Amino acid sequence: MVLLWRLYNVILIACVALAGTLIGAGILVVVVDVTIRALGFQPFGFTVAFVEYVLLYFVLLAAPYLVREKGHVTAEVLFAQLGPASKRVCEKVVYSICIVVSLIFAYQGGVLFDEAIRYGYMDERSVDVPYWALYVLFPLSFTMIAIEFLRYLLGFDSMYDRKEAQESM
Repeated sequence: MVLLWRLYNVILIACVALAGTLIGAGILVVVVDVTIRALGFQPFGFTVAFVEYVLLYFVLLAAPYLVREKGHVTAEVLFAQLGPASKRVCEKVVYSICIVVSLIFAYQGGVLFDEAIRYGYMDERSVDVPYWALYVLFPLSFTMIAIEFLRYLLGFDSMYDRKEAQESM
């Protein structure tokens, strides 16, 4: 089990590193595109599509890490007013809902990915992109998000314990 957890952590960090690399590549492509336009030349046709996909991939690859590091937005106004027992119940309900919703997205993304491959759908833009490229990361990312919320549900950490998250910033 320890080996499996280490492998999972390597995948999680690799996803974050890839997300950072993609954002850097997206910025670079935009700078090159603007420079080419400013010089009066015809820019590449793929820039807009590439950057749109980069933004999607960046969000999907970074999301599980953000859940782990409590870097996402939480609404704590109601939660702060609850007593200790109610807080524990509320936490478990929130985590359970997040797990279910994440797994639904993972499953549905997998279905859409499979359909796009089987039927050969294309995303027609300035360049044609296979439609499966929109959904390729959904199963992995949303399953990893579910795993992170499962960690909270099982009591390894609390999403509402902000001390740890604030110290790391």
